[in-house]
Amino acid sequence: MGEFQLKRISPGGIPHALEKAEGYRLRNDPAQAESIYRDVLAVDGANHDAILGLMLALTDQFGADGAAGAPREAQRLVDHLPTEYERAYYTGIVFERTARASLKRRNVVRSSVYDGFRRAMDLYERAETLRPPGNDDAVLRWNSCARAIASERLEPAPRGRELPLE
Repeated sequence: MGEFQLKRISPGGIPHALEKAEGYRLRNDPAQAESIYRDVLAVDGANHDAILGLMLALTDQFGADGAAGAPREAQRLVDHLPTEYERAYYTGIVFERTARASLKRRNVVRSSVYDGFRRAMDLYERAETLRPPGNDDAVLRWNSCARAIASERLEPAPRGRELPLE
């Protein structure tokens, strides 16, 4: 880490650090939240809340300068989540937030944004079948994607006529 050796937080400081990190995410400072989540994971590499928080802090930065690798890292974190529900739901989050970040760029291929939202919706539908009782998070996210597609007037790529095989 350059000329500086990072300092480690104490195991007893983890709950407070997680609270601070969530506060930074809520105040739209995902880079600071990311740093804190990384500090927690340096002490407790299996901390579920820190893994989820880091993944979300990374997705909060999609489209920002210097965040080109964030989608891959976020997905790597998701791939290690313990339940099929979490993997489906949070992979949907990665696709949805990638699509939303794409909308902010110039010269975006709008049909690819549509495809990103649809992929997220498919994952949310999968998560819906696996959800714990009373957990409608996947339904809420699916509806959000559907509304984004409608409000942005996104459409799939036009299908060309298939050429016959010779």
